[in-house]
Order: sequence, then structure tokens, then C-alpha cells
Amino acid sequence: MGIEGTLEYLSDLLSRKKKKKKQIQTVALKVRMDCEGCARKMKKVLSEVKGAKSVDVDLKQQKVTVTGYVEAKKVLKAAQATKKKVEMWPYVPYNLVANPYVAPAYDKKAPPNMVRSVPNTVTITQTTVDDSYTNIFSDENPNSCSIM
Repeated sequence: MGIEGTLEYLSDLLSRKKKKKKQIQTVALKVRMDCEGCARKMKKVLSEVKGAKSVDVDLKQQKVTVTGYVEAKKVLKAAQATKKKVEMWPYVPYNLVANPYVAPAYDKKAPPNMVRSVPNTVTITQTTVDDSYTNIFSDENPNSCSIM
């Protein structure tokens, strides 16, 4: 074991506090930024958060990504200190959502191939298509359109 291993073992036994090691996390925020100055300011503020390893700013998508040993609440609070409109990144790829075309998930401002993250409690009856339109072309409807 050696002297170094023995000293390390004894110091672990004598230390009263057992610290949990934090996991590396990635926190994504949607931030209203207008110019490069806003992006620089956001990057500077978020890089000063304790445990932040890297800060990536995407001005086109209005997205800021913080990676490191950070907590989401602390990152959000630091970003809100800049007086910008800040929220957690609400978008996920559309193939990860069960019903991507229901009204709560669809968002015109979403980046390409992304929809809002919605819980699976949304029912399929909450679609944007009205049922009366689908019944017009139904085979069970005797008054349906005969063009088809």
C-alpha cells in the first residue's frame, strides 16, 4: 500500500465530513438576447457561477448552455440577475414527444425539428384539427364527400 496510500486512508478515516461529489450537469436556458453585447454579458455572468466549466451562447437560437458542477437553480438565478427574460430551455426534439402536434407542444418560435416539452398527460383529443373536418371524409358518414 505504501506510505502515500496509508496517509490517504488515515486522513479519510479522520475527516468528519464526507463530501458527495457532484455530477457534471448541462443546464440549458432560453434567454432573450438582442446583440453580441448581450451575449458577452450573459457569458461573463454565467462563467462566474461556482462550478461552471464552460458556457456556450447561441445568439441565433437565443440559447445559453452551461456545463459543469452546477445546480440549475443557481444558474437560473444568476441569469435572471442580468434583468433579461430567462427561462429553462423548453424545447426537445420532436421525435422524443409522444404527440408533437398537440396544441401545447406546437410552437412557431421553436428551432427547426424541435417542439415544446409537454408532459404525457396531454390527450390526443387536444389536437389542432377539428373532428368535424375529419368526419367529412369518413366512410361511416352517409353524407360524406363522394369525390374520393
